[in-house]
Amino acid sequence: MRAECALYTLEDLRGLVVGEHAGMPVRVEDIASVRIESLTRLGAVTRDGVGEAVEGLVVGLRGADAQSVVRGVRERLAQIQPSLPRGVTLDVFYDRSTLVERAVGTVGRALIEASVLVVLLLLVFLGEVRAALVVALMLPLAALATFILMRLTGLSANLMSLGGLAIAIGMLVDAAVVVVENAITHLNGHRSPRLPHLHIIYRAASEVAVPVTAGIVIICLVFLPLLTLSDLEGKLFAPVAMTIVFALASSLLLSFTVVPVLASFVLRTDAEHRVPWLMRVIARSYAPLLRGALAHPFVVVGGAFALLAVGIVAYLAVGKTFMPTMDEGDLLMQIEKLPAISLEESVATDLRVERALLEAIPEIEHIVSRLGSDELGLDPMSLNDSDMFLQLKPKTAWRVPDKAWLADQMREVMKGFPGINYGFTQPIEMRVSEMLTGSRGALAVKVFGPELDELNTLAERIEAVLRETPGAEDVFRVTNDGVEYLTTRIDWTRAGRLGLDVATIEDELRAQIEGRRAGNVIESDRRVPILVRGSDALRTDPARFVRGNVVNRDGRRVPLAEVAEIERVQGPVKVGRENASRYAVVQANVTGRDLVGFVEDARERVAASIELPAGYRLAWGGQFENQRRAAARLALVVPAALGLIFVVLFSTFGSLRQALLVLVNIPFALVGGICALWASGEYLSVPASVGFIALLGIAVLNGLVLVVCFNQLLATGMPLVEAVREGAERRLRPVLMTAAIAALGLVPMLFASGPGSEIQRPLAIVVIGGLVTSTLLTLLLLPVLFRRFGLPRGRLDERSRASAADAAVSAGARG
Repeated sequence: MRAECALYTLEDLRGLVVGEHAGMPVRVEDIASVRIESLTRLGAVTRDGVGEAVEGLVVGLRGADAQSVVRGVRERLAQIQPSLPRGVTLDVFYDRSTLVERAVGTVGRALIEASVLVVLLLLVFLGEVRAALVVALMLPLAALATFILMRLTGLSANLMSLGGLAIAIGMLVDAAVVVVENAITHLNGHRSPRLPHLHIIYRAASEVAVPVTAGIVIICLVFLPLLTLSDLEGKLFAPVAMTIVFALASSLLLSFTVVPVLASFVLRTDAEHRVPWLMRVIARSYAPLLRGALAHPFVVVGGAFALLAVGIVAYLAVGKTFMPTMDEGDLLMQIEKLPAISLEESVATDLRVERALLEAIPEIEHIVSRLGSDELGLDPMSLNDSDMFLQLKPKTAWRVPDKAWLADQMREVMKGFPGINYGFTQPIEMRVSEMLTGSRGALAVKVFGPELDELNTLAERIEAVLRETPGAEDVFRVTNDGVEYLTTRIDWTRAGRLGLDVATIEDELRAQIEGRRAGNVIESDRRVPILVRGSDALRTDPARFVRGNVVNRDGRRVPLAEVAEIERVQGPVKVGRENASRYAVVQANVTGRDLVGFVEDARERVAASIELPAGYRLAWGGQFENQRRAAARLALVVPAALGLIFVVLFSTFGSLRQALLVLVNIPFALVGGICALWASGEYLSVPASVGFIALLGIAVLNGLVLVVCFNQLLATGMPLVEAVREGAERRLRPVLMTAAIAALGLVPMLFASGPGSEIQRPLAIVVIGGLVTSTLLTLLLLPVLFRRFGLPRGRLDERSRASAADAAVSAGARG
């Protein structure tokens, strides 16, 4: 048995019996008007100043591949298009996969260009194609192993993970360079046919196994702090650290397995492995410099401290910010109208703004504006808030290919719309800011306190102060007052006498205005809700609403005026709360100066001109809050990583003073990075901090290689001064190759353009600039310090006496 009694058409609904009067059935059509209408509109979408449109928003699940999602959506849209009603078309106005492709393409080009530069540099330094080929094979093999590890760990190939590989591209060959260079040195020094070729290669690889492994482990350790970052900076730079660790670990494994095997086939014992011309020139120049440094140690140390002083001055002068703004290629303008505006007037205002922008600025191709909220409440906004998505023509068609100039042109147009607040952002940038801080500006000043009127007054005064602060742009206060309400004050005593309660009255009034769900009508595969609500006149005429009735439990109609007083009042748009406290917010963007400097300036101005009443407080958020949090975390975990590095160095050397010698070289090595930031006009940001971390690892690696060579020569009985000089000259080529390859590997990122290049550029500037001073100080300062502090005083005296005795024996033999 199956019983059906479903509603399928409007006629079914109209004929539905709901009661009986004088023996006659009362149908729905007798007491109500039945028609198809929309739910209560809480928002709208307009386009190009022509009229309204319908917007669809596709949201990807967490962890989903953006390109796969967009590709699947486009396929489904193509399937849906033929089934749409006549005259209805689907037009995609924002596609995130375009940004993904451009950003990944930017990093991909940088990777290819860096690989070519690294191979050329290997040829120049090694001087022979075979050796360079062995080392260059590390690039594709290590990259392949990295991609396999990324796949196994679920790490996608995105802007940041590929950026990590681009950062590591110059370091991937470090271990192979040391192994091959040492193999060439051994092959040049062993001409005896009694030593097997494989044995020479094995000895060369095993001789540098400990320092190279320790160096790669140290570089991996310096990137561990990035894994501890949280929130936005953690999501951005944790993939960078993981990719670098994967790449370096792969290169280390390959350098002691594949490289020796290939070297045994490619490098021949009977061949003459000549030092290339460039290295001969550099070595001839370095030898007198090293002798001069060892002869005048105080001059070298004094110069290093002078350079350190310059670095401190540069650090104090460099501005600080959270993250460079990535150019997404799209522009979004947010406008805020008067809070009391109606939906119809808000739509009309958006259309006027769209027409004005399209007429005045030919670079804008289309404009899609969204105001208010949708029916599902996925992106709730007030009726006075609008997001305008600007579809821009290619930059080649712009009069001036500069987005800042385009924003200024739009500001000129908006001067013709007084009373409208506006600001500029980008689609993804806006979403990230809203999720993290609840505001859409680079800076958000939140005022917390109990009274709304006082909060609004304080916010207005703070807005005025921020407008006068140099560097402020698009400052506006989120208006929170000025809305008219019909306030219904219910007399619960009188309502109780008439058989009514407060909850019943509120439900009835809400049903009159918003409607009440009363079931569904099934149309094919869709369920259309049935909504019972008051007439349009009741919802648009306040006087008629006041004269309305409510029904008590006995079915008797009671005039609303008998149980409630209704009056017009001014009230807030909303009551915002954070941590159980009311707040108002003022937001602003910053241009022409660093974010941290702007906030410090604004704080001083606000503190000097505004005295907060008791119970009120300020909170400075936005990107400034992110910068402060990331800096605090790095300040905690970087010293911890340095402690782990010290443990590795101590385990390698077995000497406390030698481990400290390598670490002491770090602050001197970082000078070039901060000076390069200062000279280029870039700010100290999270990407720049990642550059300093990479620079720290390379500096420690080069110092490690040098000190290990000193110790090996000392173990053969060589005098200290001669061991230092010989070790520095012997390790000149690997140290220069490590630094030069790492620097040149980042040059493409330095000159790259396109989405993502803004984030990578500060990092490249820091590493390239820092490697200049790092290499110079490693080759000159470290030998000087090692000769003075590398060995305990007792061992120094023993070596001096042994050297004197050897000299006396030699003199006697000559006599």
